[in-house]
This record gives sequence, C-alpha cells and structure tokens, in this order.
Amino acid sequence: MQKLSKFSRHLLILPLLLTLAGCNLVVMSPSGDIAVQQRDLIIVSTVLMLLIIVPVIFLTLLFAWRYRRSNTAATYDPEWHHSTRLEVVIWSAPLAIIIALGAITWISTHKLDPYRPLDRIDAERAIPANAKPLTVEVVALDWKWLFFYPELGIATVNELAAPVDVPIEFKITASSVMNSFYIPALAGQIYAMPGMQTRLNAVINKEGVFDGFSANYSGAGFSHMRFKFHGVSQQGFEAWVAQVKERGTSLNRDTYLKLERPSEKEPVRYYASADKDLYNAILNMCAAPGKMCMNEMMHIDMMGGGGKESNENREKLEHDNRHADQAGGGHGVSAGESHEAPETKPADATTGQAGDTQTMPGMQHDGHAMPGTDHGTGGDTAPAQQNSN
Repeated sequence: MQKLSKFSRHLLILPLLLTLAGCNLVVMSPSGDIAVQQRDLIIVSTVLMLLIIVPVIFLTLLFAWRYRRSNTAATYDPEWHHSTRLEVVIWSAPLAIIIALGAITWISTHKLDPYRPLDRIDAERAIPANAKPLTVEVVALDWKWLFFYPELGIATVNELAAPVDVPIEFKITASSVMNSFYIPALAGQIYAMPGMQTRLNAVINKEGVFDGFSANYSGAGFSHMRFKFHGVSQQGFEAWVAQVKERGTSLNRDTYLKLERPSEKEPVRYYASADKDLYNAILNMCAAPGKMCMNEMMHIDMMGGGGKESNENREKLEHDNRHADQAGGGHGVSAGESHEAPETKPADATTGQAGDTQTMPGMQHDGHAMPGTDHGTGGDTAPAQQNSN
C-alpha cells in the first residue's frame, strides 16, 4: 500500500513535466548569427562556472556524510587549522575560472558590440565586400512599434520584415518613455530612449515569423506591445514591400501625432509613403508643431546660450506627448482619434543662458551633435489624413 501511494505521487509529477515540452527556448535556439553567438557565450560562461559549483556541491555533501557523528572511523582532529595543498586548490581553481571568464567577457563585449558593423553572415560566411545593409528606423510608441524603411520610403506599425542573410542596421529611439527593443531570435535587447538614438546591427539566417516585443515595462499597455518579425527570401521581401505600398496610406506629421497617442492592441498598419524627415523630428523631439529640435537647442548652447531673451524658447522645449489626461491614463485611445494638446507644466527645458542648461540624463554635449543622435530637419505640418488599413 505504501509503495502504491509513492508511485501515485510520482504520477502526479508527470503532467507537470509534460507541460515543459511546449516551451519554446528561442534564446537557446535562435535564428540570427548575433543571437547564436550570444547563446554560445551563455553556454560557455555557464559551463565555466559549473566547473567550480558542481565540485563544491559534491564535496559539501561528501564531507557531511563522511564526517557525520555516527562515523567513528573518520579522523577527528579538532586542532587542525591549515593545509597548504588545500589552500592552493581553493584559491587557484576559482582564480583560473575568473581569468577565463574575464578574457571571454572582454573579447565578446567588443565582438558583440551592437554598434559594430557585422563582419560575417554566419560562422561559415563573411559579409560580401559589396553588401549593403538594410536600414530600419525604429520608434517605440505607447504602446506599439513604428518602423521606417528610409531607403524604400515606407513605414509600418507592429510588423517588421527583412530578407535572409542581409545585414540589418537598426536605428532606435522612443517618443516618450524608455522601452527595450527585443527580438530574441535575432539579437539581444537594445534600449529605446526619447531624445537619443541607439543602434543594433544584426542578421537573420532562417526564414520564419518571430516574436518581437518590449522587454522594459513602460505602462498599462506594455504587455500588448508586441510585433511580428518576418524573415523572408529576397523575393519574399520584395513582395512584402509591394504589399505595403499597395495597401498602405501616407504617414505625415499630422498622422504621426495621432498615431503616437497611447493605445493598446494596435493592429498592423502599412504606410505606402512616409515623411522623410519625420524620424529625425521624432529623434530630436520636435515632431509637434512649434517645438524646438534638440539639435537646435544644443547648437544654441554650444554658441554660448541665447541670453535672457531666450526665455521665449521655454515653451518650445516643453515635452509631454503622452496626453495622459485625455487618454484616461493611457487606455483605449485609438490612433485615429484627435484631441487638442493639454496645457502641461514644463518637464525639462533650457533657459538658453550660458552655463545654465538642463539636458536629459545620460546625454553628453560634444560639439554640434551628441553621440548617437542625428540632426533633424523641421518642416511644415502636412494636412491631416485618414489612417485606416
């Protein structure tokens, strides 16, 4: 009876083990070369650490059993205090592991730098000399993703595509709060921050549809801030571009200002044409009419400030594009709805006086531009357009 009860408990564990069969360990089975190298780094680092952890656990259990109180055959030496041989083993083994991990970390930090252009397609193929990367400009909105293809003149929402074995150069920013751009099958996560630009170089080596999402909590609609990344052949990519141009509408400043308002579970949207200066305006936080661009502000600061007369620039540098009071705390506002901008208290602004400039945390002033930022160009706001798919 007791054996039967024990067997029944084991049977209860079996369904729990079966649920693990449905897990998709995409991080350990990626489809892009950068993600493959990152996976290998995880495995090598884990194995090196286990070289210390496993023997320590084993010896801990062995010593507890060997020197148990009931084992009178074990040597009892309460006066023991030192063993040179044991000290050498205790210190040299962990030191060797730390040196190995340090060397691997230093090499991989430079080799897998997301800003570094790719030097290979995969472990067996180098990048062809005449290969031109596909440029994709990424904007994290609340709570959806906007993708620009500047060389193709198109844009999409919550859908991304790229041809297999073609290097991809991502330029990443955000409209309001910090997010994290992450496609586990392609490469590691990269932060998206307002007023700043980060970069990611990657390549997809297998055809398929992969999940992308934000890996940084950013508010109520965060859990639905997902998109699909399509890895396709060159012919498939050309067909996808043709579909976007056929089914898409136009993305101008007015359309963008409606799109950027907080909304959840946003459907896929196609834009057959996109304002060529819009991404730079978003990056420089001057997509809304009447706002001063970040690069213009930095140029004024570099020239010594505008003096007391520059107080009129204060309003131009107030940024609050989340429209929280109109969106009911950021819930349920569709991209097509229109509201008037609320009056907001200044979140961050510059007085324009020399030596009295406030900048966003983590941003450094160096000449006309800041590392990772591009010069935006202002423009007249285009007429409002219906954004329907």
